[in-house]
Amino acid sequence: MGRQNPRGLIFDAGALVAFEASDRRLCVLVQRAKDLGRSIVIPAGVLAQVWRDAGPRQVRLSILLQSPRVLIETLDLQRAKVVGQLCGRSRTSDVIDASVVVAAWTHGRTVVTSDAGDIRQLDPGLTIVSV
Repeated sequence: MGRQNPRGLIFDAGALVAFEASDRRLCVLVQRAKDLGRSIVIPAGVLAQVWRDAGPRQVRLSILLQSPRVLIETLDLQRAKVVGQLCGRSRTSDVIDASVVVAAWTHGRTVVTSDAGDIRQLDPGLTIVSV
């Protein structure tokens, strides 16, 4: 599913919520990724989980989304099938977590997550940064 970039970071909803809340560790991680030219990939379903408005509560997230280093990963037909197959193989039903794992397969092997256990159940070989 595309070219692998071992340097990319994949964010789940917990990572975005922590960033919105000005979590120091996440803010440093985002700034370091930008400084090093690393991409930050956010699956579209993850964004849908946290997006509520473009008002003052989500200013930080709105600014992050405008960065040229941020890629919103769509859930197209091919990717949806891979996500569904992963859920079937792992006997899980969370398609958003599975889309995070599939994005990691495509864009890098590092997932920034608040649900390390759920991500590891889907792929224990991924590098996890817990928030």
